[in-house]
Amino acid sequence: MFWLPATLTVSLAALAFLPRLLENTTLHWSVVTATIVLLAWQIALYLRCRRTSVAPTLQVVLRPQHYVQALVQGAVFIYWGWYWQPVFHMAWLLVAQLLFAYVFDMLISWTRRNSYTLGFGPFPIIFSTNLFLWFKDDWFYLQFLMIAVGFMGKEYVKWSRDGRLTHIFNPSAFSLGLFSLILIVTNTTELTWAEEIATTLVRAPSIYLFLFLIGLVVMYFFSITLVAGSAAIALFGSSALYSAVTGVPYFIDSEIPAAVFLGLHLLVTDPSTSPKTPIGKSVFGVLYGLGVFGLYSLLGALGAPTFYDKLLCVPLLNLSVQQIDRTVQFLKGRSPISQHVPRWTAARTNLACIAVWILFFGVMTTMGRADGKHTGDSVPFWQRACADGRRNACERLISIEAVYCDDNSAWACNEVGGHYTLGRITRPDKELAAAYFSRACELRFQAGCVNLLNPGHFTSANPKTLDLRLLLRERKQNLMEMSDRDLYARACRHDWTFACIPGIP
Repeated sequence: MFWLPATLTVSLAALAFLPRLLENTTLHWSVVTATIVLLAWQIALYLRCRRTSVAPTLQVVLRPQHYVQALVQGAVFIYWGWYWQPVFHMAWLLVAQLLFAYVFDMLISWTRRNSYTLGFGPFPIIFSTNLFLWFKDDWFYLQFLMIAVGFMGKEYVKWSRDGRLTHIFNPSAFSLGLFSLILIVTNTTELTWAEEIATTLVRAPSIYLFLFLIGLVVMYFFSITLVAGSAAIALFGSSALYSAVTGVPYFIDSEIPAAVFLGLHLLVTDPSTSPKTPIGKSVFGVLYGLGVFGLYSLLGALGAPTFYDKLLCVPLLNLSVQQIDRTVQFLKGRSPISQHVPRWTAARTNLACIAVWILFFGVMTTMGRADGKHTGDSVPFWQRACADGRRNACERLISIEAVYCDDNSAWACNEVGGHYTLGRITRPDKELAAAYFSRACELRFQAGCVNLLNPGHFTSANPKTLDLRLLLRERKQNLMEMSDRDLYARACRHDWTFACIPGIP
């Protein structure tokens, strides 16, 4: 049986000499080191088998939940990568991780029990991991470590469930949650592409509709509709309630961020690590939605990146699965209502849930809470909300303008400099103000140059045409080819009042 891991390991070694991997020394040696570790492990295992005369076995089992989910995840990579090229640039590294995962999984299984079930199991684990987190080239050896931790958790951390021993944690969610926590504690998120991954999904047009449609495939085949649907409803309801009370969106530019929408379809829905009963699945989904909602605020209050919200609560929910099922069974046996609930087959129940989910998504889309323009996409909205003293509005206004400044919006740089000059909504900082004014001046924004030459004073001006092409894209579309007439009409719809004046542009 050792011919198979040996062949895969040699293939991994060959990848190390591709131009994509040779362009970075650390990346190249990460793959070489991983190859050496796997080869050493195989040699040690081979010698043990020769000594004990016990040969490892291999059984081929192709499970639909593995290859169907892998196909769906692959579709996300292709669609997303078409609009954000670093995904395609990552392709060979994805192949390297798959080869490493297969060999590692095979060797750890043979080390423990001399048997291995070959199938598509590593595919959804690797794809799921990379849909949410991957390390930059200079730190890519940590990606292999993260994968190894996920498979070790699957192999070693188990419990008895329904009469058989099975893993507790969703393997990808286990490693993602653990490494997310480490990155937060050590303040080293910059070693990864985590922020870019969380924010670039929306560059793909109609990403919510796309995720919804491919999600229906998984829902139909594996009855995870109650988990995903309940999570979405809980999160949407919580966001809507917050907006109604405070007058500002909970999440900046959506009711359910696109990366979270992806997570509730392809991360939290692993059938092996979620409840078995319909009510249990609903409770599990609701807890995920509320967990994401709460973690977003908690991480923000701690000054940590908020995009980890969708990852941190999954392992904790996996630990609660048996307790959820036991509680549901206990209450079900004592509830008179349960006697009047129609006893449908699992397939019929799932189809009914899919119908409800389709209706809910249709309502969400009609309300403009999916791919359409969102309230939080408008900078003037945040300016008014800040002036009115709305909760967190001023902090978000500065954050949004700083992001646009990083994208080379001279107007946004000038505005951020003004905030640090006037000190009305943040503490005054002359050095920061000068840096932002200098950036605005470099981008040929006259007001920025005036402010740079007059420290302590602030002159504002309307955004220029190039600024509007950045400020109006809703963090999604490229507006560089849009005509000036259409651009200013769009600006008017986004509440830029100067753009609504006849004759402008």
